[in-house]
Amino acid sequence: MVHLQNEFFFNITPELIELSSLCEKYGKIDKELYGKYDVKRGLRDINGKGVLAGLTEISEICSSEIVDGVSRPCDGKLYYRGIDVEDIVKGFIQDNRFGFEEVVYLLIFGTLPDSARLEQIRNILGEYRSLPPSFPRDIIFNAPSKDMMNGLARSVLTLYSYDPNPDDTSLPNVLRQCLQLVALFPVLSVYCYRAFSHYYLRNSLYIHSPRPELSTAENILHMLRPDSRYTELEARLLDMSLVLHAEHGGGNNSSFTTHVVTSSGTDTYSAMAAALGSLKGPKHGGANIKVVKMFDDMQQSLKDYTDEDEVRAYLRRLLHGEAFDRSGLIYGMGHAVYSISDPRARVFKSFVEKLSVEKGKTKEFALYSLVERLAPEVIAEERRIYKGVSANVDFYSGFVYSMLELPAQLFTPIFAIARIAGWSAHRIEELVNPSKIIRPAYMNVHDREPYVPLSDR
Repeated sequence: MVHLQNEFFFNITPELIELSSLCEKYGKIDKELYGKYDVKRGLRDINGKGVLAGLTEISEICSSEIVDGVSRPCDGKLYYRGIDVEDIVKGFIQDNRFGFEEVVYLLIFGTLPDSARLEQIRNILGEYRSLPPSFPRDIIFNAPSKDMMNGLARSVLTLYSYDPNPDDTSLPNVLRQCLQLVALFPVLSVYCYRAFSHYYLRNSLYIHSPRPELSTAENILHMLRPDSRYTELEARLLDMSLVLHAEHGGGNNSSFTTHVVTSSGTDTYSAMAAALGSLKGPKHGGANIKVVKMFDDMQQSLKDYTDEDEVRAYLRRLLHGEAFDRSGLIYGMGHAVYSISDPRARVFKSFVEKLSVEKGKTKEFALYSLVERLAPEVIAEERRIYKGVSANVDFYSGFVYSMLELPAQLFTPIFAIARIAGWSAHRIEELVNPSKIIRPAYMNVHDREPYVPLSDR
């Protein structure tokens, strides 16, 4: 690994600290101006609903229903191409098969595959799992990253150089690129972690090649574990996690990023790297890590984490910024859209309980269930809220990944491994429906000033 000898290059100097104060002084905007000009901060209205910015046929989030002409909160629903995701999960579970590849087909091609089409997509993804021969050595292991999302994004951008037609935005070529990335995200993510584990954690280096006959979930566990062994329940639950994270409406930050960047006419690799940059943000893709760390702190801080009063008191300390990271948040509780329930968390919970039995983590699962029940009560007592609060998918996904013994560094990349299916569908949708480059308006609120000559400043 090459390190720059000039320490100045990466240091935060006193000069930079002074200059940053200027950025803060002249960069702040009066919050009252947002109300004055009716600007929807975060493109969300006062009730938390997203400002309509486009149309999509890929997925739908439903959190309310019209009753007697009035909109009322309801149990959350998530639809992929109009099909209830809970029905999709029931379908592949009843058939005793993996579901992620079916969802990839559904999201990208718009319809459920028959047996022949499902086998076709499995074969295509299996064939696309192999990286160019020198890629792992030259790109991943020669310059390992401390952050897996950074390594994944860099790998995606570098694949541009290996593609003979990277800038061809014709539908067949973009489809090829998207399917290749769907197939390669697990390989790139695991290899980036293996490089990090070896060079930074000083662990032994081993590499397992992906197996084309295995599902995406099976390949992750096969490549990640030293002995490549995993139980059927482990693989099934990881597969379900991929299904539940594959897509979530066109308005989520990373999918919207995909639309925005694609509308400029750029290449697939740049669009997906931009989406990865969005997902890397802790407000988007990193929440489940916070949930796991919060529960670790809770178990260490409480004398008896089966005591409801003690747990309730800890949750109050969280809200008051007196516990864990002092952010004032109970991580995993609440969602920008859902109020009564997040369907992904609802689907997850029963299967998480089964895994907790297999892993001997029933006490931990009981704590999660207790917090899920108590947190909405505590939040309602301590905060003025405009809608209900419920556990979101991050509440349980981090717990699942911990029980699967997946390293925390891979939690967000696994999110990306799933969401690349949705990003691909959104990129293709943007290209199939050509429109103007996405360019919303920003109102300038700075007073006009005369130019002052340098000698007079």
